[in-house]
Amino acid sequence: MLEILVLYYSRHGAVRTMAEHIARGVALVPGVHARLRTVPELDTPSDHIPAEGPIYVDKTDLRECVALALGSPTRFGNMAAPMKAFIDTTSDVWLSGTLVDKPAAVFTSTGSLHGGQETTLLSMMLPLMHHGMVLVGIPYTEVGLSDTESGGTPYGASHVSGSNNEKPITEAEKQLCVALGRRLAALTARLHSG
Repeated sequence: MLEILVLYYSRHGAVRTMAEHIARGVALVPGVHARLRTVPELDTPSDHIPAEGPIYVDKTDLRECVALALGSPTRFGNMAAPMKAFIDTTSDVWLSGTLVDKPAAVFTSTGSLHGGQETTLLSMMLPLMHHGMVLVGIPYTEVGLSDTESGGTPYGASHVSGSNNEKPITEAEKQLCVALGRRLAALTARLHSG
């Protein structure tokens, strides 16, 4: 069974919900499943067990995955500090080349439509490119990408949560998350079939 790591940080739950929909998309591809993981708050020890939801990521998760979906809320047009802090610990993974040629995708949630979705997605791609990963986006053959009036970009899945996190994930946003997970899994399966 091929295992895709769906790694996220979520402060108010929107990115976690997106991660779950991406995992649903991954599960649509036979022989592939998702491993959901999160990162701790900056003041939480990484060996602490979360009270609910997925456990905290370990670098073993990176070594064992065949692909990665990385998600974070936007913080001033960039990924949130807890996710960046984890990525900053992966030098040994980078030195070993563990992630080279593995597919990767990114997703985010912002408070407003122009709250930095695309810059956040692009900034999350940068360390993945340094790791030698192969980036997967959402093509415009996904009808929801052209029709959405909320989140959704060719760079990855996105959601507009509202300034007080009052907006639930729309059907179009859910469909694009599922599509991204399915595309990441399908590509991964093709790479491992030959």
